[in-house]
Amino acid sequence: MQQQTGVMRGVARGVAAFGMVIPLSGVATADQVQVPTTAADFYQPGTQPEPEGLQVFTESWNCLSCHNFEDDDNPDEITSPHINWAGTMMAQSVRDPVWQAAVVIANQDAAGAGEYCIRCHSPKGWVEGRSSGGDLDALWAPDDYDGITCSFCHRMVDPIASMDNPAQDEDILQSLLDAGTYPDPAFPGNGRFILDPVDDRRGPLDDVGINMHGASQIWYSPHHMEASICGPCHDLGNPVFSYNESTEKFELNSLDAAHPTQNTYHMFPEQRTYSEWLNSEFAADGVAFPDGRFGGDGHPDGVMKSCQDCHMPKTHGANCSFWYLPEIGARDDLDVHSFAGGNTWVIGAVHDLYDPQYTALTDDIVDRSMQRTADMLAAASDMDVVQNGGQLEIRVTNWSGHKLPTGMPEGRRMWLNVQYLDGDGAAIEELGAYNWLTATLDEASTQVWEAKLGVSEEVADLTGVEAGESYHLVLCDEYLIDNRIPPVGFTNAAFEAIHAAPVGAYYADGQHWSDTVFEIPADAETAVTTLYFQTTTRDLMEFLRDANVTDNRGQIAWDAYVARGMSPPVVMDAVSIDIDPFEDTPGDLDGDGVVGVDDLLILLSHWGSCGGCPADLNGDGEVGVDDLLLMLAYFG
Repeated sequence: MQQQTGVMRGVARGVAAFGMVIPLSGVATADQVQVPTTAADFYQPGTQPEPEGLQVFTESWNCLSCHNFEDDDNPDEITSPHINWAGTMMAQSVRDPVWQAAVVIANQDAAGAGEYCIRCHSPKGWVEGRSSGGDLDALWAPDDYDGITCSFCHRMVDPIASMDNPAQDEDILQSLLDAGTYPDPAFPGNGRFILDPVDDRRGPLDDVGINMHGASQIWYSPHHMEASICGPCHDLGNPVFSYNESTEKFELNSLDAAHPTQNTYHMFPEQRTYSEWLNSEFAADGVAFPDGRFGGDGHPDGVMKSCQDCHMPKTHGANCSFWYLPEIGARDDLDVHSFAGGNTWVIGAVHDLYDPQYTALTDDIVDRSMQRTADMLAAASDMDVVQNGGQLEIRVTNWSGHKLPTGMPEGRRMWLNVQYLDGDGAAIEELGAYNWLTATLDEASTQVWEAKLGVSEEVADLTGVEAGESYHLVLCDEYLIDNRIPPVGFTNAAFEAIHAAPVGAYYADGQHWSDTVFEIPADAETAVTTLYFQTTTRDLMEFLRDANVTDNRGQIAWDAYVARGMSPPVVMDAVSIDIDPFEDTPGDLDGDGVVGVDDLLILLSHWGSCGGCPADLNGDGEVGVDDLLLMLAYFG
């Protein structure tokens, strides 16, 4: 990596290996009507684009000299902020081919909608005024393609005034108040970040003895240790819709105007990750993990509170190549800039699509990033499997600080795969079978946790898209299902208040687990249960490929998806148990695992002399009152 630092300066980056983006014709299908939105519909308070005023971002390659080291004398394994950052979806948030394909379709569905997406995925391009109309081709390669850069995060300002914050923050907040663009912290998300207009840096360290950044100052910022710094980009409500209390539906606003309340909880909840955390026990008192699954080996107490506790684990090491200087030094609680989440394959696709000198990715960085993601997913849940007579009872417990899974609702899912084996290890039955060649899942046979969005009849009538389940994200105005497992501290009232309550499932207050019961075949001797997670479904990728009539970004995304194994599922948990011999439940004459009305009708149809028939439950040669009483004892 060190050898690459020089060649990145000033090089035009961003050419895809699969070919250049090719414009096609049209912005919508023949039957679809594009919603005539304008930039006003997507306006959000906070720092505003200032092409001539805001001091431009420091390019990420400027950070390489001191933060891209890989030195054998470093106190621990690689802790370089730049190396770790390069392997994250934050660094590659613009190069993400799935996101690019989705932005194109968003623009087809609602004019200029992509501008709303760009503000978080390419804050440099947005702040410097290159996101007008949501046009991805207006972004500058290479620098706008560096996504969530060092400069962006380390120039963020706490929206809540505090004596602990840098003194100049008061003036920055006051300027937004004077301009009427101050974002109310009570309504998080939607890219409502605040940036220092001067290229000074902020961070969580209050003991940096030497400023190695020239004219740029380094300020101590407690905000950089708070989960709220993640809120602006990890809580998203579609501002084109407002919730109508009387109809209990989300409805389209009057167009060419900002959202009437600017309350993000009045907007259609596309993502609520930060608010899910905010309404969990993690945000209240924190959750302790004595097993050390989160937080890293440098965390002081193992109590997870903030997003950083889990997604920036602490370790021993250095974040600067001058770590050997006593004024800078190595630390025992260094925050690793790894940002592992739930995207298992796209970092590899970016590495396939772009020249490494543009992304700072290497095979090793990609492998390490994908392993961190797999480790994070494995830590996020526990699975307990027990036999109860003829039934297999499975409990999946969510130990993350938000729903499981969370984030982008389109395409992400978890499911149970159960294989029953006989005494020779041969498969008798499989539930939740996944075809690895076609990337298809037998959903009907198993438990799947996911969210499915839909387009209402009202929106369908206005736009010409088909009503029901849909990937037309900017047009979706209802949840058809959301059975994702809530976090520790969940309450129905709190999640209803932020429009994140379960749909098509019930969880009691305090419940952060989900129970599933399967019937065990009579001749099974082993049950192997696996909890799988998948980042992207085939259905979503086919939609992105086929619905794009603007350019070939959908095809590029599809090809990248296929090249990377079609988002292969990742194992979160796996448990194998031996099955004890058991008898079938008396009275279950139709074999459906439940003694019910159908079984009663079968019994009555055999009333009387019936030696050897299944309805003769007590084996006395007759179906009579004793058999009926035995069935009723197991009824239900």
